[in-house]
Amino acid sequence: MKKYILAAAAILIGSTTYAQQALWGQAAVKSPEINANKTVTFRIQAPKAIKVTLSGDFLPTQKIETPYGQFEAPGVVELKEGKDGIWEYTTPEAVAPEFYSYTFEVDGQKVVDPSNVFINRDVATLTSILYVDGDPIVDLYKVDDVPHGTVSKIWYHSDSEKIDRRLTVYTPAGYETSGKKYPVLYLLHGIGGDEEAWYTQGRATQILDNLIATGQAKPMIVVMTNGNIAQHAAPGEGPEGMVSPNLALPKTMDGTFEKAFPEIVKFVDKTFRTKADKKNRAIAGLSMGGFHSCHISKQYPDMFNYVGLFSAAIAKEQGDAYGIYSDFDKKLATQFSAAKRPALYYIAIGRTDFLYKDNMDLRAKMDANNYPYVYKETDGGHIWRNWRIYLADFAPRLFK
Repeated sequence: MKKYILAAAAILIGSTTYAQQALWGQAAVKSPEINANKTVTFRIQAPKAIKVTLSGDFLPTQKIETPYGQFEAPGVVELKEGKDGIWEYTTPEAVAPEFYSYTFEVDGQKVVDPSNVFINRDVATLTSILYVDGDPIVDLYKVDDVPHGTVSKIWYHSDSEKIDRRLTVYTPAGYETSGKKYPVLYLLHGIGGDEEAWYTQGRATQILDNLIATGQAKPMIVVMTNGNIAQHAAPGEGPEGMVSPNLALPKTMDGTFEKAFPEIVKFVDKTFRTKADKKNRAIAGLSMGGFHSCHISKQYPDMFNYVGLFSAAIAKEQGDAYGIYSDFDKKLATQFSAAKRPALYYIAIGRTDFLYKDNMDLRAKMDANNYPYVYKETDGGHIWRNWRIYLADFAPRLFK
């Protein structure tokens, strides 16, 4: 019996020591370190490593071919080993303000920065986060000293799919006590994303908090949907369990999500204090979400008065189970008829985005028919850096 007590005590002491290390232990190195001149130093301790590299979207990009087209990938640089096996790299120039992602590769094994607790998940990829402030747009991404909205994870029942599905919903500061009704922005993610993408990577709640607090945007409810219609919720958050995120999900771009979208609007209007009419509804999305926004808005021309296509995947459907994508020109003509024309149709894309030509083709169609729209073009490709800019530019234009 005494042996068991001693063994238990040893386990308890060991686990307590481990917990204390987790609570009070400090990283062996400081990384990333933003220097006074705005260069950034990255460090990782790997005393037995032969080669260590750094990949980040603040570095010059490289082109890669994927099944989905040519993408701009983060650049790669080598670190140099110093004292105590600490590898180091300092950017040669100041890093411009932005919300960046980066990883290390140690002898071919990709790892996040062990000295940086701030991690981002994009589909199935984990990256460390670097935030450099000092720009009016980029400063919208930080948590500032302003009134804050509330973020809720809300479940609704999908009658069409016969499953419960989850939404992320932002209500503006004061919603709980104001008694007022609010307009609604439906904000859609890209392929492989989910209802957490705009909340985590897109910094949507920080952007809205800061724009609303300064009077640049109207107070609004923002509904961040899960566009993977066969999925209950983000990976690990539904009854599917701890499944690995992936891009090959069924029914994402075959018309099923678009057909079922009115049940989301109906649920939101029933659950929240909304201004439940077209002039107080907006829909926008990135990539696949822009594709969905395009087709949902033309399929239901009496539902949305503001439409935002951020690097939209125009003409990339994977089938058409319900005739959603057929008669595109005819439906677009109805959407832009005098009686139904949206107050804002917004198209934005990066100059090197692999979807650039598709968006130019859509613009040509709009121009040929004199359909009014606002166009914004930025540097860079199919990246979150651009989509955050587009949201920050789009939101202040709504519900005027």
